[in-house]
Amino acid sequence: MVKTYGFVGPSGTGKSYRAQFVAGKKGIHYIIDDGLLIHENEVIAGKSAKKAPTKIETIREALFTRPEQRTDIMQAIQKYKPKSILILGTSDNMVKKIAENLQLPPISEIVYITDVATEEEIETARHIRVTEGKHVIPVPTFEIKKDFSGFLLDPLQIFRTKSNEKPYITEKSIIRPTFSYLGNFTISDTVFRQIAEYLASKTEEIEKVSKTRIDNYGDGISVYMEIIVIYGYNVVESLQHFKVKCKREIEKLTSMNVVKVEVVAKGMYKPENEENGGN
Repeated sequence: MVKTYGFVGPSGTGKSYRAQFVAGKKGIHYIIDDGLLIHENEVIAGKSAKKAPTKIETIREALFTRPEQRTDIMQAIQKYKPKSILILGTSDNMVKKIAENLQLPPISEIVYITDVATEEEIETARHIRVTEGKHVIPVPTFEIKKDFSGFLLDPLQIFRTKSNEKPYITEKSIIRPTFSYLGNFTISDTVFRQIAEYLASKTEEIEKVSKTRIDNYGDGISVYMEIIVIYGYNVVESLQHFKVKCKREIEKLTSMNVVKVEVVAKGMYKPENEENGGN
């Protein structure tokens, strides 16, 4: 039978930030946090409550009040058969309710944020939550980028070590939810096109861009470009390098997930000095 633990602290005090640390201390490999079931650094089921449009909806999502949401998590638990699970919540009642809704055994032990963080650290976390609207999800950025395409994402790497322990690095992701004080934001297709075309203009193997199309797939965008390449370069290798650079820079500058970059060479340009034999 799975052993269920709780990790409790008021909202914004750094629970998600320290979730993997607490799980590691207890030998727990599965975490339930704001609607997600996380195994090690991988989201294996659920939908983040932090995507909900209001705070009330966020609480409902975190408590697994919807039958289809509960079913998704319960099926994953049955599939992976964890020996123990750490449930994050803002109160004893919340973690107990989550365990009850997911038909897990009663909470056997509760760890409190004050057990693993100082008052100063807790106040710092609260200040960041209030002033910057940032929330942490205990998985790497690349793991949740698809789920949070269009949200502001920042990777956060923490180097942990103690004198009697081996050092390790754990990466988490910071997001601003939909109900953040920052409000909603949109990015025009023109922005993505201009970024892609600017990158092409700075690529020595590309003479010019003849066509650019941006498509929105819901979970991210795709970029399609037709270009004229310069004679003398390895076309396949050059296009591959450009596609990687294009995806990386667009994601970095816009926080949007780039699903696909397709670049097609439609022609070749031979510099005039080569046409004339170098004269």
